Formats: sequence, C-alpha cells, structure tokens
Amino acid sequence: MALYHRVVLINVSAVACLAAAAAYAFAVSGKGDGPVSVPVPDARTAGYCRALDQALPQRVAGLSRHDLKPRSELITGWGDPAIVMRCGVPRPVVDDDPDADAVEVDGVGWSIERGSGGSFRLTTTLRQAYVEVTLPKKYAGDLGPLTDVAGAVKRTVPEL
Repeated sequence: MALYHRVVLINVSAVACLAAAAAYAFAVSGKGDGPVSVPVPDARTAGYCRALDQALPQRVAGLSRHDLKPRSELITGWGDPAIVMRCGVPRPVVDDDPDADAVEVDGVGWSIERGSGGSFRLTTTLRQAYVEVTLPKKYAGDLGPLTDVAGAVKRTVPEL
C-alpha cells in the first residue's frame, strides 16, 4: 500500500510540475519577436498538432520557416517579423458571435480578430484542433499565408 501511495504522489507531483511549467511556458523566437505562449492541448489535439507540424510548408508568403524557442511542435514561425502559427489553442470567443468576421481559404474556415498594432489573429473554425495564425501588420492585408498553410491544416486536422 505504501508503494502505491508513493507512485500516486510521484505522478501527482509530476503532473502538477508539468501543469505549472505549461502555465508559465513562453517561447521567444530566434528572430527577436516578442513572447509567444505555447498552447497546452489535450492528448488527442496534440496528436493533430504533431501531424500538422510535420506537414507545414518550409515557406509561407515567401518567408522561411524557423523554430520558436523553446522548440515545440505546437508553435512555429516564418519570417521576421514572424508570422506565428500556434496549434491547440482554445476555441476563440469570437466564434460565438454570428456577426464576427470570417473567411474561407482553400476549404478551411478562419475567424478573424484584429490584434494590437495592426496585426490580425486568424483561427480555424469547425476543426478538431484550433489552429491560430497571427499576421503582423506588415502582412495583415494578405491572405497568402493562409493559402500556404490551409492544405496542411486540411490534411491533418479533421473537421468537426
């Protein structure tokens, strides 16, 4: 019985440490961009995100892909300032608004939110995992980045 309690305590402690680390995990890209939080999805969603990470193009909008720090299969960037993609984010609140802006690109629906400093945050809709792409002001008027990633999203993240 004592061994069982020790194993349970070790597992609970490990889970608590991982949860705390995830809550405070921030990534900073190697290109000098600001902090990017790393999502903490459930195991099934993380599986879709790993598949998406493998399928993503090396270039988006003509910009080279680069890892963000710390390295995670849940986040990646292209260019400087970085177009940032995060997989496994929570469903955006804007999806509850029937009048919210949205767009469909190559068979993938995206909700649109204006960010600070002229940026845009676009998040997939009606998918098993929510994928978020943040476009810095420099690329905010261009749907080309979504065209470049839509095929990978469509192949790896099933519709609801």
